[in-house]
Amino acid sequence: MQQVQHLFETPQTGQEQGFALKLMELLVIPTFVLDLHGRVLIWNRACERLTGVQASEVLGTREHWRCFYHQPRPTLADLVLQGRSSDVAHLYDSHTRRSDDNDSLTARNWCDMPRLGRRRYLAVDASPVCDGEGAIVAVVETLRDLTEEKKAQIALEQLATRDGLTGLANRRCFDTTLHAEWQRALRQRQPLSLLMVDVDNFKQYNDAYGHLGGDECLQRIAAAVASEMRANDLVARYGGEEFAVILPNQSLKGAAIVAERIRCRVERLCLPNLGTEKQFVTVSIGAATALPAPESAPCQLVATADAALYRAKHMGRNRISLTNGSES
Repeated sequence: MQQVQHLFETPQTGQEQGFALKLMELLVIPTFVLDLHGRVLIWNRACERLTGVQASEVLGTREHWRCFYHQPRPTLADLVLQGRSSDVAHLYDSHTRRSDDNDSLTARNWCDMPRLGRRRYLAVDASPVCDGEGAIVAVVETLRDLTEEKKAQIALEQLATRDGLTGLANRRCFDTTLHAEWQRALRQRQPLSLLMVDVDNFKQYNDAYGHLGGDECLQRIAAAVASEMRANDLVARYGGEEFAVILPNQSLKGAAIVAERIRCRVERLCLPNLGTEKQFVTVSIGAATALPAPESAPCQLVATADAALYRAKHMGRNRISLTNGSES
């Protein structure tokens, strides 16, 4: 405690200094302090509650990172202490410099919280403590648990980008993603493929099984389509009984293979649709591929895939049609 008091030495009496340190200890805001060598000087009770780690386990050590992460990495206080503010962007979701103090940092990030076994989203502030000559002698870090607020934000974002019935991306998300993938394909000079998938005779299915039955049918088909995707592909509910699949860096031949897998998987669901030729639910798929150029636009790829889908329907349904007019 004497070492800590020395760092915060002021014209106040020793009794007043002790009161200030006791106040920091009892703050409801989780707070810890590092000395000039990165050792923990203060680990208050709120910090114990937040991390599940008692002060006696970390005081005098440089092991405070273990309270927040599974792997070694600096806390925001370490970055301030080491003058590594340029590294904040690589380590945190968001960050700012406090306008009133260029040496202080504010950031937010998910932390592992190994002792508690659950991740928490923390807002962190780190500020230097300087001596009379302006030299840093310690750094104070305070933390706020924003996990519930972050989860609510994520839920709202999902509502804005996800289809409520199928859980797939919605039309808005599809439009945004297609534009982004088009720009990336343009920069990297890579092909971009698109599948338009439509449920055959869906009106007849709805008439026979009702809207609840139709909803269940769409959910099962959505799951079947999504199961054939790579990590960087996107499946969206384009509208009604139509789905769209964005396939980055995929040739037309590769897109045709994916389309055929989707067609077969839906066929194997064996969802009964009496009165149709196959007696169960099938899909028709139009496939198109483009090599984006400055003078072209994503809407052209959509129009081409739509035209291919129309051909698949016209040729008898339960088949795929490619940009070049070939069917299977």
